[in-house]
Formats: sequence, structure tokens, C-alpha cells
Amino acid sequence: MRKHLRPTVADLLSMKGTRQLTMLRVETLEEAEAAERAGVDLLSVPPGLLTPAFRDAAPTCFAFPGLEYGEFVTTVDYLRGAFAALRAGGDAVYCAASLQTVRRMRDEGIPVCGHVGLVPSKATWTGGFRAVGKSVTSAVEIWRQTKALEAAGAFAAEIEVVPGEVAGAISARTSMLMLSMGAGAGCDAQYLFSEDVLGANRGHYPRHAKVYRNFAAEYDRLQQERIAAFSEFVADVTSGSYPAKPHHVAIDAAELKAFLDHLDTVADKA
Repeated sequence: MRKHLRPTVADLLSMKGTRQLTMLRVETLEEAEAAERAGVDLLSVPPGLLTPAFRDAAPTCFAFPGLEYGEFVTTVDYLRGAFAALRAGGDAVYCAASLQTVRRMRDEGIPVCGHVGLVPSKATWTGGFRAVGKSVTSAVEIWRQTKALEAAGAFAAEIEVVPGEVAGAISARTSMLMLSMGAGAGCDAQYLFSEDVLGANRGHYPRHAKVYRNFAAEYDRLQQERIAAFSEFVADVTSGSYPAKPHHVAIDAAELKAFLDHLDTVADKA
């Protein structure tokens, strides 16, 4: 039985093929805490969220801080970012950089999650934001990329917007943990963005997203309440009804008289 607080890479790999894991992209401590309390297994997080407060909010979730492509350039940049993220409470790092960079991080014992299929930062090479793997040529290329990541030492890979049959066949033939974002149920984890799950996204919802709540409408309602409250505050100040007596700090009458007498004395001497 696992005795440590949250799963290790070895724990996750031992679960491959046994059950579907759950994964969310979270952006705030409130979302991280909600994911923890809901029993979500894996979290993708911006590195800046990794503070001591994060582990108070989500002590048992395995966290992938993302080393965003373009924010880091050289392999040394990625190494420094990865070590900083792990020291701050991350368990592994997401990296869409070159195989050379993945291999170098693995040489240092850093657990790396790569990315195959639709890779948003490199989507121009596959025709933009569209599904990939729908032809033999495209599917074989995803398989090649998966095996190359595996050979470079990545322990996991996000596989995005790929036909489920293709993704499932690939997942069954690699030792890596395959994280499905719109790639069917044949992988090892199901990955969604919290803003889509919560209905907080005001733009386009991808085909694979499932919306469970309507936070956008709630945010609109709260904004109207903010405007109303601020308007009432302005009106109260204008009319003189704020501040009222309960909002004032009281002073003993004798102390006030002594203070005013002092001011009068000072004014007379001026």
C-alpha cells in the first residue's frame, strides 16, 4: 500500500491500464482545493501557482507545472525551470520542447510529460487547431512521436484531439502514461480544463469539452451586483448618509473637549 501523501511517478505507471485517471488544468488555489476535495488525481498548473499554499489546498494531487513553450528557450532554461518547479511542490513537468531537452531533463531524473497529436504551440505544422491522426500518414506520425518521447525518457504524454481508436491503440503499445484531451477513453487519463468544466469560458468550447456548470452567468450576476453595490456607495457618500454614526470611532467627551481647548490655546499663541 502507498504510504506517501500523493502518488509518485512509479505509482502512476503501475496503474497504467487498471483504471482511468482524472486530470484538470487549474489556475487558482480555489480550483486546486476543489479538485482535491472532489478526488481529482492529476493537476496541470501554471508554475506560479506552486506556493506553500498550493500544497495546503491540494496535498494529494499529482501536479504537472507547465514549462510553456517559448517562455523557455534553451535546454538550460528548461532545466532551471524544471528544478525550480519541483522544488516549489511540482511532481513532474510538462514540456513540449525538443527530444534533446526531454532527454537532458530525464538524465537529471526530472519526470517529464511530453505532448503529441495537436500541440497548440506547434499547430502550424499540422494545419492549425484541428484534429490530427485521421489519416494513416498522420496517425503513423503520432505513433512515431510517441515512441520518440518514450525513448527520450518521458514517462507521460498528453495526446490531444486524436481519434479515440488511434489514441487507444497507441496507448496500449507504449509504456508511457497517456493523457487524453479529446482523444477518447482508451488512454490512461481524461484531461479537461477547469474553465470548460465550470462553464467559465466565454469563447469557443472545443468538441471534447463537457460543461458541468454555468459560471459565466454567475460571474455576470456578480458583476451586476458589484456595480449596484458601488453605485449605492457613491449615492450614500453624495447624500451624506455614509459615514453614519456606527461607522465613526468614538471619543470620550471630556477627552474631546481637552483636545479642542488645546487647539484653541495653540491658535491664540500663533
